[in-house]
Amino acid sequence: MTQEAYGTKKLPEEKVFKDPVHRYIHVSDQLIWDLIKTKEFQRLRRIKQLGTLYLSFHTAEHSRFGHSLGVYEIVRRMVDEVFDGRPSWDNKDRPLALCAALLHDLGHGPFSHCFEKIFLTDHEAFTQLIIKGDTEVNEVLRRVSPDFPTEVAEVINKTHENKLVISMISSQIDADRMDYLQRDAYFTGVSYGQFDMERVLRLMRPSKDEVLIKESGMHAVENFLMSRYQMYWQIYFHPVSRGGEVLLNRCFKRAKALYDEGYSFKEKPKYLIPFFEGDVSIEDYIRLDETVVMYYLEEWTEEGDQILSDLSKRFVNRDLFKYLPFDGSIITIGELTDLFEKGGIDPEYYFVCDSFSDLPYDYDRPGSNRQPIHLLQKSGHIKEISSQSVIIHSITGIKRLDYKLYYPKELILEMEDEDIKGDIINLLNELV
Repeated sequence: MTQEAYGTKKLPEEKVFKDPVHRYIHVSDQLIWDLIKTKEFQRLRRIKQLGTLYLSFHTAEHSRFGHSLGVYEIVRRMVDEVFDGRPSWDNKDRPLALCAALLHDLGHGPFSHCFEKIFLTDHEAFTQLIIKGDTEVNEVLRRVSPDFPTEVAEVINKTHENKLVISMISSQIDADRMDYLQRDAYFTGVSYGQFDMERVLRLMRPSKDEVLIKESGMHAVENFLMSRYQMYWQIYFHPVSRGGEVLLNRCFKRAKALYDEGYSFKEKPKYLIPFFEGDVSIEDYIRLDETVVMYYLEEWTEEGDQILSDLSKRFVNRDLFKYLPFDGSIITIGELTDLFEKGGIDPEYYFVCDSFSDLPYDYDRPGSNRQPIHLLQKSGHIKEISSQSVIIHSITGIKRLDYKLYYPKELILEMEDEDIKGDIINLLNELV
């Protein structure tokens, strides 16, 4: 079989995955089936899609594996049901689009973004390294052509010359967002992330540089963007979930600090050491998943270091810090930090100011790095959507920022120095 033939080879019989969002995920290509079977892709079964959000929404236990299949299915429907035979779409790009969709989250680490913040890893960079490195995924992709792994990585890195394929997977209305909004809404039991995907898909049109939406689909896009806005502020930024992330972050931070000090752990966390030392190979990265991390957290609950033990117990047993809304005042943070320290509570681990923000929609303007959503009019002209939609115009370019303070209320109440305790409580009460 030639390399080119492998890229288009069909399975003897179509495979299907039952899926709560798309009903069925269809796999008819040998290339896609072989990628799904690789150990690097199977690892995504052991990485939660929503990190610590299960601490707030108990059914949010779904994985990056399911999401990646969902993104693949949406792109498959784009190319097979909507784009095929239309101008600006070349079906030779089908394997590239399908592989990039399937593999776009391949480099996510345990608990995703929380892990990245403390160990300064980049899941997109590791996605590309896994695709281009000495891996099973790379071996499968090279069956298409020697350069094919690099092409797939370039799509994920948004540097490939095919801007249309990039926009299918990474834009302000892409397959990635269309899947995770619906999937996350389903598994958290909310309705915020629902939108009319069938209509959005049916009205998508390929162009040289991006996916366009027929102007008759504008209201479906409005629905999509508002669903995204609500999911971020009601679900993804839920303060309890963020509190779980704060605790997990402090666990990692304490463990790394202890390792740097030469502390002798009861059980050496050998799979975390490359991350502590900042020298992580592809093999090290692939080996680490949430099963491994949870094992260490369980072990650390009985660690000799009181701070690491306490933080780990809190995370494992969901004994989260209390939180308060906050205006971001540096003066207040400084005062509370000093008081915590005087009261014998280490503010480095027990007093956290968490900030988060979102920009629901942006457009092509100076300083923006986002590709806007464009409507295709009957005349053939293209219009940026916020110029046509009052709803989208109202949220365009508006960045919403929020702060929360996290602290262990019971440790404050147990302080022996009544004056310091009173000052802390008074300052916290002023924030309410």
